[in-house]
Formats: sequence, structure tokens, C-alpha cells
Amino acid sequence: MHYLIGDLQGCCDAFERLLAEIGFSPSRDSLTVLGDLVNRGPQSLAVLKRVRGLGSAADALLGNHDLHLLAVAHGVRPTHASDTLGEILDSPERDAWLEWLCARPLALERHGWLCVHAGVNPAWTSFQTLALAAEVEALLRGPDLATFLPQMYGNEPARWSDALQGAARWRHVINVLTRIRFVHAEDGALDFKLKESAAAAPPGLVPWFEAPHRASANSRIAFGHWSTLGLINRADLLALDTGCVWGGSLTAVRVDGGRREVVQVRCEQARSATG
Repeated sequence: MHYLIGDLQGCCDAFERLLAEIGFSPSRDSLTVLGDLVNRGPQSLAVLKRVRGLGSAADALLGNHDLHLLAVAHGVRPTHASDTLGEILDSPERDAWLEWLCARPLALERHGWLCVHAGVNPAWTSFQTLALAAEVEALLRGPDLATFLPQMYGNEPARWSDALQGAARWRHVINVLTRIRFVHAEDGALDFKLKESAAAAPPGLVPWFEAPHRASANSRIAFGHWSTLGLINRADLLALDTGCVWGGSLTAVRVDGGRREVVQVRCEQARSATG
């Protein structure tokens, strides 16, 4: 059985309860966590240990909080008041954990589902999404990581073009795969001003998955990141960040063998709405 699991964000106790609820066995089952393993919850290091400890039975995507950890560790970004990364940064195995994180993918396919942390540019096919993710993954795993990390921050370019090169190209790819929520319906340009639920979108903005003429419309896509959406469980779309760190739920969905099974556990609130 293969399960897709929403954002953990340092909530290891909830993760343990979810694994127990589904009766997870690494010798029989497998799982993919859709990014944001760490931060804001109280047990970021424990989450890394648990996921890595599952070995080949577990995949994990990189999310925006995981990239933030890499940037903080390399002195590129300061810590935020809401960060809970100290255990990892102070760990004797710090370098090993950072290396392990850098080896995580930004996108992958599992059992017919394209898995990403935040979303897909409306102009991209599933094949293109995986190819572009691989470009950035090579940078994260390469010798120039410290040079690359400062260049990944910023909201521009907002519009995709196949002609984009270098830092602008890779920044856009990262912003899509780890940060996207709304896009402009007219041209697919990214908008990062709004973080509320899809119903809050002003005229002209739509959730990325509702963009007209989306090139990946015939693909099944699973993502996390957007907790205010709540659970979306459509034939072609799974939104699985159900706000565990905010006192919501942690969600797993079984996706193998043509069977869809949703399993949730309630979470203790680790952060306030302003934290």
C-alpha cells in the first residue's frame, strides 16, 4: 500500500499516530511526504529521524520550509521568530541532515500521481514539471549550493518562459514547486500577495489548479502547502495540507491499486494563526 501524506512541519507525534492508524509496515507499505518536513512544529529533528529511518519505504519532497532550513544553515537567511529549527542546526549530525535534505526531490511520480509540494505552473505538462525539478535538484546536490541559495529568493520572474535561463529560471521553478497558490487567470503569472482560501480570490486571480487551459489538466496531481484549502479529494487532484501544525489534521491518502482511502488524525495546535 502506498500513502501520500501532507505537511508534517515538525509534528512527529501526529506522524506516529497516523502511521499507527494506517497500520504502516515498512516491509509492506510505502509513503511519500509532500514536503515541509520541518519548522513551526516542536519536533523537526524527530521528524527527519523518523522519515529517514523508514529507509526505502519513505520518500519526502522538499518544501519551502525545508529550503528555508538550508538557507539558514548556510547563512543566507536569518532565523524567524516562528522557526523551530534549533535542534537540527545544533545537532552533531547537522551536516549529515542537511546533506540528506539536499538529496530530496522537488517533484516525483508515484502510482500515477505527480507529487509536488505547492503546485504546477499552468503552462507546464507533468513531464516538463519533472524535468524542471531535476534541473534545480542538480543544483541543490552540487558543489555550488552556497552560491545558488541566495539567488533562489524573490518573486520575479512572475511569468514563465522557456527562454528563461540561469538564476531567473531556477527561481521561478522553485517558487512554483514550493510556494505557488494563486495565478492570474489571463496569463498564468504567479501572485504571492494572497494566502487565504480559494474562495477569497479577487477577480482575475484563480488557484493554480483552476487556471484556464492548464497544460497538466489530464494529469493527477497531489500537493500540500496550502492549509487554508483544507482537504481536496478529487479524481484528478489531492490537496493534503490540512493544517496539522495549526491544530487541524494530518492526512494520508492511499493511492495504489485503484483504491482511494483517506485517513486523518487530529493534531494538537503547535502554532497560533499569527505564529
